[in-house]
Amino acid sequence: MPTDTTHSDLLGVDLTAVRDWMDAQGLGSGDLTAVSPIGGGTQNIMLGFERSGTRYVLRRGPKHLRPHSNRMMVREMTLLRALSGTAVPHPTFVAGNENTDVLGAAFYLMHAVDGYNAAESLSPVHAANHKLRHRMGLEMIDALTELGRIDPPAIGLTDFGRPDGFLERQVRRWSSELESYTLLPGYPTVLLPGVDRIASWLDDNRPRQWSPGILHGDYHVSNVMFDHVDPTVTAIVDWEMATIGDPLLDLGWIFAMWPDHDGGPDLLESRLAVAGGLPTRAELLERYAANTDRDLSAIDWYTALAGFKLGIILEGTYARACSGQASTEVGDRLHRYAVQLFERTLRFLD
Repeated sequence: MPTDTTHSDLLGVDLTAVRDWMDAQGLGSGDLTAVSPIGGGTQNIMLGFERSGTRYVLRRGPKHLRPHSNRMMVREMTLLRALSGTAVPHPTFVAGNENTDVLGAAFYLMHAVDGYNAAESLSPVHAANHKLRHRMGLEMIDALTELGRIDPPAIGLTDFGRPDGFLERQVRRWSSELESYTLLPGYPTVLLPGVDRIASWLDDNRPRQWSPGILHGDYHVSNVMFDHVDPTVTAIVDWEMATIGDPLLDLGWIFAMWPDHDGGPDLLESRLAVAGGLPTRAELLERYAANTDRDLSAIDWYTALAGFKLGIILEGTYARACSGQASTEVGDRLHRYAVQLFERTLRFLD
């Protein structure tokens, strides 16, 4: 990896421009060193690097920006600033640029998190101890309930989302998103099974009462960082889909992706799930219930909505891949996940 940023470019990020921008922000001096791409995601670009003895992570939208990529990145910045000082484990925001004048896209810097992604690998300590892996699953729930306890206006997020009618508009919103993919060349028709049936069931069984809170929007094992030794969550990452909505959708999101049996694969085929020892969905629900006063009686509905919404989001990458705007390998893999989500939801309805 380059140690001199002069004329350097990695993943479409002009490192010289980043260096000059950091100079203007007073963030260290000299070249960016130990520059390396950070994997784990499928959408946005992340680079890790060091400057003046500090390890940073740069995050920006994908190389082929989607219509809302820059706006979503700005929202991430807003949320990370607001979470500062809370008990929610999150990356520390450093600085950001909401404009496109530096890199052609909005971006921000955060301090590197001391932790690792258990979807990609397991630390030797965690790999060797099924009791620790069991606690890792429970710690994911604890971090989520900590997020759900926050009062958004109390940390300056009064206008961050539109909680009124949040549940009522979900099915319509994501059905419309799925239909829009057919406008992309190479994706002429919807390829997910049972879309109308699932949508009708969700509309007919929607909870009538719920309490607004911060919703991460994409909460699963790939979007949390674990300590290398302890089973604790050191940071929840990838906040681009966060909003003010119903936090129980995050719990349904976990359930929709969780392995069906011990040692079986989760939706992401993560190393953590395959290693086994994780709590069951019933244990996760019990843990969540012990730390919240939210009504969990409709958790099956939230799980079905999560499968519906996530499947459509994943299918979007496949549709873009069909039109040459995303990696074919990634698109094919996410299409397989999307179909699995819809098939799992249909089995649940049966």
